[in-house]
Amino acid sequence: MKAMIFAAGLGTRLKPFTDTMPKALVPVGGKPLLQHTIEKLKAAGFDEIIINVHHFAEQIIDFVEANRRFDIHIEFSDERKELLDTGGGIKKAAPFFNDTQPFLVHNVDILSNIDIRKLYKISIQHTQSDWASPQFGQHRLHRTEILPIQSNPVATLICSERKTSRYLLFDNDNCLKGWVNEKTGEVKSPFPDFDPQHYKKLAFAGIQILQPSIFQYMTDLPDRFSIIDFYLSICGKENIDCYIPDNLKIIDVGKTDSLQEAIQFLDQLC
Repeated sequence: MKAMIFAAGLGTRLKPFTDTMPKALVPVGGKPLLQHTIEKLKAAGFDEIIINVHHFAEQIIDFVEANRRFDIHIEFSDERKELLDTGGGIKKAAPFFNDTQPFLVHNVDILSNIDIRKLYKISIQHTQSDWASPQFGQHRLHRTEILPIQSNPVATLICSERKTSRYLLFDNDNCLKGWVNEKTGEVKSPFPDFDPQHYKKLAFAGIQILQPSIFQYMTDLPDRFSIIDFYLSICGKENIDCYIPDNLKIIDVGKTDSLQEAIQFLDQLC
């Protein structure tokens, strides 16, 4: 099972910590954010991970090496020359995902109670009819979960109902149709006469599962681009689905004032 960790960001909202270290190595509850993410993925069965690096890249590489690569296969996608944004980062790492299996992408600053093993197994084992059923073998789903019900999605985005100014917009089949910035009024969608009022507003949670077939749409794109803008450009011809796990607990450790909250959050998960 393969995964990618986004760890290349500048972490400007976590200054002054990120003046001397990358965001990925900012400690929370006695461990760097990167270690929390690697250990969560490893516990879920992911044994091949690629980490993109840019800001204080050497510190991240040295940290992983000092921990014997956490006894799994870990590689690095070097973005030291240019930060490639989320879409460009995935595109650059494409050679790592050289099989036909879906892969997971996880932001390094996201902590959650999401059962990633369950999520991944569902993504590779079950068909459209399975998604609509109440139980998948050992993976029982709760009625409050929002699940993708379209067949063959090229990407499944973990989302939440938290309040934000920027929302992904999904139809009743949980398929991505657009995006809105409620603060500025900006709307993005490939569909003409698109009205955001007719769609479900969900916040992206920084975790996603992609099919390798998605790389065919990235071939002619520039090296640097946003993955969300990319999804919005192809959602008129491909299924991009959402998934909200039952009893979701999640925190974005992106600001200094969230660090203490993150420690309390981890204590609650234990």
